[in-house]
Amino acid sequence: MFKLLKYLKILLITGCLLFACHASTPTEFKRPPLKVQFASFVGEYPGIIAQEKGFFKAQGVDVELIHKPYTQLEQANFSAGKYDGMTSSLGNLIILSAINPDIQGVIVIDESTGADVVVAQSQIKTVADLKGKKLGANLGGFSEVFITEMLKTNNLNGNDVNLVKLEALKIPQNLQKNFIQAGHTWEPYLSEAMKIGGNILFTSKQTPGLILDLIIFRGDVIRDRPEDIRAFVQGWLQASDYWKENVQEGNTIISKALKIPSNTISLDGVNLTNLDENQKLFQFSNPNSIDKIAKIYADFFIRAGNVTRIPELKSLFNSSFLNPAS
Repeated sequence: MFKLLKYLKILLITGCLLFACHASTPTEFKRPPLKVQFASFVGEYPGIIAQEKGFFKAQGVDVELIHKPYTQLEQANFSAGKYDGMTSSLGNLIILSAINPDIQGVIVIDESTGADVVVAQSQIKTVADLKGKKLGANLGGFSEVFITEMLKTNNLNGNDVNLVKLEALKIPQNLQKNFIQAGHTWEPYLSEAMKIGGNILFTSKQTPGLILDLIIFRGDVIRDRPEDIRAFVQGWLQASDYWKENVQEGNTIISKALKIPSNTISLDGVNLTNLDENQKLFQFSNPNSIDKIAKIYADFFIRAGNVTRIPELKSLFNSSFLNPAS
């Protein structure tokens, strides 16, 4: 009997010790996925490849990609905290920063070198023919700067045309209805416009360096989850390189994910910027650095009255996530 009691006592003490050790071990909480919204420009698609090929997970971060084509609505959702990050044109980043300065661009994902176009009805052959016509564009952002540069090539300005506020995806149907006679858009919407007799008047090939897209994150996410953002950037860069080397496979992955025809997916007119190009763009001593391009947009928006205050431009860009963790 004595031996049995002694044995039970030992078991009880051992159990208590094991429980105490277990209770003192800190609980590991799984981090939520980074929620990143993207739209419908081909330069924003490497994230799909990074997701499908497992590049984000290999870098150690879970990512939830959210495809929403309406840019301005999603900017409001981003500012409200619905997303951790989002794709953004450089021009739209400037506009957004005027009301939400605690955001930063961490990587330039592409430069448009012909993919942005102004497409017109078939009877309009030149930019000069737009005088007095209705021209659709996403006013108050990079689109307005782009069409202004186009009009300058024929000594025209915004007063010589009737500007209509439209997002890129609305251009084809409004051309067909004759609500507008020309508009700024890109694929896959360009193909729709061409099917109804559209005529390309101008492309971003004629505005080198002007149209850049970035991934931007809210400041609180940058401060709280720097390693996740670094992992995200590394996965994105890996996916961009992979797509350029495996074009057909990349197109197939994107076509399946977005349920769009593969013939509307093309890297023609788009440069997916790599690590070296990013480092040069984020080098502020470079004459073609991103802060100097941003000043073009900032000056335009101030003159146009789109914003009344622009934050320090260099503070909007954070290159610290471009290189892998040491």
